[in-house]
Amino acid sequence: MYTITRQFTFSYGHRLLNYEGKCGNLHGHNAKVRVTLAAKELNRQGMVLDFSELKKRVNTWLDEHWDHRMILRQDDPLVPALVAAGEPICTVPENPTAEFMAKSLFDTVREEGFAVVRVDFWETVNCFATWSEDEDGL
Repeated sequence: MYTITRQFTFSYGHRLLNYEGKCGNLHGHNAKVRVTLAAKELNRQGMVLDFSELKKRVNTWLDEHWDHRMILRQDDPLVPALVAAGEPICTVPENPTAEFMAKSLFDTVREEGFAVVRVDFWETVNCFATWSEDEDGL
């Protein structure tokens, strides 16, 4: 199996509802994400996929949806106030944990038509979560 991995970075804010601790407060992160694709055979150019194509599509999605946005659970009581203030937000159905963000990005990359097998999502330089549908990918 051939794999390629591309790294991305972006900044975002969030908070976790029903969480006792600092992450229950609004705060921000400089995220790092690694997206891994796999193929059993290479394309005509001898690649799984051109890195520039993966960069273009994933960066565009991240810029439009998560970068420099407050990512909040859809029932967060701050959502209406932030929307009314014109702040850029993204609402999600669950707490925007690193685990949720890794799986959400995995699903998005797959919906874009890429053969994604793993997404690693760093919330901080020391803490990250991984989503892979295959236990061997972990």
